[in-house]
Amino acid sequence: MGMWVGRGRKARRCYGFDEIALVPGTVTINPAEVDTSWEIKGLKFKVPILAAAMDGVVDTKFAIAMGRLGGIAVLNLEGIQTRYENPEEVLDKIAKTSPEEDTELIQSMYTEPVKENLIGKRIEEIKAAGVPAVVSSIPQKAERFGAIAQEAGVDIFVVQATVTTAKHISTEYEPLNFQKFCKQMNAPVIVGNCVTYEQALELMETGVDALLVGIGPGAACTTRGVLGIGVPQVTATADCAAARDSFYKRLRKYVPIITDGGMNVGGDICKAFASGADAVMVGSAFARAEEAPGRGYHWGMATPHVNLPRGTKIHVGTSGTLEQILFGPAVHDDGSQNLMGALQTAMGSLGARDIREMQLTELIIAPAIKTEGKLFQTYQKVGMAR
Repeated sequence: MGMWVGRGRKARRCYGFDEIALVPGTVTINPAEVDTSWEIKGLKFKVPILAAAMDGVVDTKFAIAMGRLGGIAVLNLEGIQTRYENPEEVLDKIAKTSPEEDTELIQSMYTEPVKENLIGKRIEEIKAAGVPAVVSSIPQKAERFGAIAQEAGVDIFVVQATVTTAKHISTEYEPLNFQKFCKQMNAPVIVGNCVTYEQALELMETGVDALLVGIGPGAACTTRGVLGIGVPQVTATADCAAARDSFYKRLRKYVPIITDGGMNVGGDICKAFASGADAVMVGSAFARAEEAPGRGYHWGMATPHVNLPRGTKIHVGTSGTLEQILFGPAVHDDGSQNLMGALQTAMGSLGARDIREMQLTELIIAPAIKTEGKLFQTYQKVGMAR
């Protein structure tokens, strides 16, 4: 399988969102009657779109607003919210810096140590509003932060790194034992990120409750440029979904797949579900919400890395409220608002009654899908050509 790229070397052809399209079936459904909910270890959510654990996207206020709308927002336990008692001052500084100073300033802001008392405090602030508290940590800090989060009543714990595997080799520190960690946690554990069938299957074997899929597709991420690593999201999602289905057939345990990154508009999100996702994680689309803490700016989780930053600060602007972005009414015609409306309408048009049926949608390779017949939009830079 694959094409020759040189003598004795083959490369597999992989696909991203812009290269495929969804094909309607023989039945259509009233969009108001489709079921968009997803479930993780007995917890059910009506909105299958998670807000990414990025400091320009999620703080406690945003997490509360997202929870009240039926979704999940993940708070970064290695970020500004747990390093500073008053994160607003830091966020103001980051928003006001010039592009030339961005990386250096962000790096300096993240040298402040994480304060463990703030971990519990932030979780309690979210829980006090009566919504789920969901937080994330890198693998090296997961055991310590997981214990603190569990004591504070966390509902879901996310372990996230650029690339996460079930087997990690290190002589400098003790690698996280996912099997042991999952047994220690009362809350569901989501682990990421991965992009291959084998990687996903081995992580599922450790007992994780859901997987994040995606390396480098995020709007503020530069991993693909810095490291050259990544698999386009349609292929990555389909491969990991195949591992999920194989695992379920063998052990009757269903491990949801969450496509993480690379989705800017409703159409991308619809394609992620058709590729096999059970839910999606979005950053830049939510960074544009009035409730987002980034003041119209968005930066990647690896931007503050002290030696090798793999993210940048981008200006996304503020387009409307979180409710507008999720449920409308949309005032922009580019698909950046009313993401749930787009998903429901697509499901109805495709004849998918729920997310599982959406995953069975016929996919076609369609490189002209965004340009065919769009001459005036392209020339005028409106609509799909923005």
